[in-house]
Amino acid sequence: MTDTTRTTRTPRAHRLGHLSVLVSGAGVAGPALALNLARHGARVTVVEKAPALREGGFAVDFRGHVHRTVLTSMGLWEEIHAHRTRMGRQTVVDADGTPRLDLPAQLMSGDVEITRGDLARIMYERTKDSAEYVFGDSVATLTEVPEGVDVTFEHGAPRRFDLVVGADGLHSHTRRLVFGDESRFLRFLGHYVAGFTVPNHLGLHGTGRLYSEPGRCVALSNCDGDPDLAGALLVFRSEPLSYDRRDVAAQKRMLAERFAGMGWETPAVLDALEGAGDLYFDAIAQIHADRLAQGRVALLGDAGYGATMGGMGTGVAIVGAHVLAGELALAGGDHRVAFARYERRIGGFARGCQKISGNVGPFFAPPTERRIRGRDRMYRLLASRPMAGSFKRLTEKAATAIKLPDYPA
Repeated sequence: MTDTTRTTRTPRAHRLGHLSVLVSGAGVAGPALALNLARHGARVTVVEKAPALREGGFAVDFRGHVHRTVLTSMGLWEEIHAHRTRMGRQTVVDADGTPRLDLPAQLMSGDVEITRGDLARIMYERTKDSAEYVFGDSVATLTEVPEGVDVTFEHGAPRRFDLVVGADGLHSHTRRLVFGDESRFLRFLGHYVAGFTVPNHLGLHGTGRLYSEPGRCVALSNCDGDPDLAGALLVFRSEPLSYDRRDVAAQKRMLAERFAGMGWETPAVLDALEGAGDLYFDAIAQIHADRLAQGRVALLGDAGYGATMGGMGTGVAIVGAHVLAGELALAGGDHRVAFARYERRIGGFARGCQKISGNVGPFFAPPTERRIRGRDRMYRLLASRPMAGSFKRLTEKAATAIKLPDYPA
C-alpha cells in the first residue's frame, strides 16, 4: 500500500539536543534509530540485555530505490556493499542431490545482502561515540509522568527519559509492558524455523542447496565467508508448540524428532546440531499492533510490525527508523505530532511487506509432494529469461510502496 499522505518540503529540521531517548534493543532497529537521531543531535541511550553486540545471524537483504535512498542518507550504502555476502544462486535438489531448479540470487538476496551481525556492527561503530550503549541490562518497568518516562532497569540505576522506543524484537518486552501481552499481537503462521552453523561438508562457496519433503525443509548455504562453515536452515510445518524459549537443549531434541528419517544431507545436519552453539529457533509469525505509539513510548521494527522471515523486516526497520527520527526532527521533538505521523507513514508500508512473509513457510516446506512440484514449476518459470524483468518488479513492489518526505539533516 502506498502512503499518499500529502507532504511539503520543509526547509530545515529542528535540532534535538534537548531530547533524551531510551532505545531498548541493539539488534538492527535500535542502532539504526540511534544513527538517525544522532544526526539531529538527540541524546540517545541504547540498552541491550545481551552482554555484547550479537554476532552472526541470518543474512538480510535490501531491494529497490526506497531502501537504497534511506541507506544512502544514513551513509551506509557503500559500507554494506563492502561487507556484502556475495551470495549467488541457490539450488533446489532431490534427495540424492540432483538439481531440480536454480533460484536466482535476486529472489533470496535482493540488490545487496549482508549478515545481520555485520550490519549491526557497522551501525554500532558509527554510533558508539554519539550514543550511550548499555549491554547486559534491560528495562524492568516504565512509568510515564508529565515530564517524561521513569525507567527502572534489571541492574542499573533508575533514570528518566523524554521518550522510550521499543526496538527489542518480535517478542518485545517493551511492547508487553506498555501495550499488553504478546498474545494480543502475535499471529502464528503454521511453521517453525531454526538456523545454526554447520561444517561446510558440501564445499559450498557463495551458493546454497535446498531440499524439501512434505511439511519440512533443510537448506545449506555458504555466504562466501568462512569456507569451512555453512549455515543450516530448517523449516517445518506444525500446530502451535509449547516450549521454553530459553531451553536450547529441549529445542534441539524437538528438531531432532521432527527431522528424523528425512533424506538428503539431513543426518549430517542433525549430527552438527548436537554441538551447535548458535541455535536460533522460533515460530514463523507476525506482529500486528493496532498502535505503534502510546504516550511517550513507540515501537520500531519487529517489535511493532515484525515477521520472523520473508517480510523484509530489516528493510522495513531501517525505513521505520529513518521516518521516526525524521518526524521527530520536523516536529521539534513533539512526540505527539511525530508519533502520529510515523504511524500513518509506516503502518501501511509495513503491512504490505508482511503480506509476503505469509508465503515463506509454504515456500520452504510445502505440505504435499504435489505442492512441492507446483512450487518448482512456478519458480522455474519466474526464473526464466522472458520473466526476469517482471520477477524483479514483483520482488521490489512491496519494498518501494512508500513515499518518503525529504528529511533534512
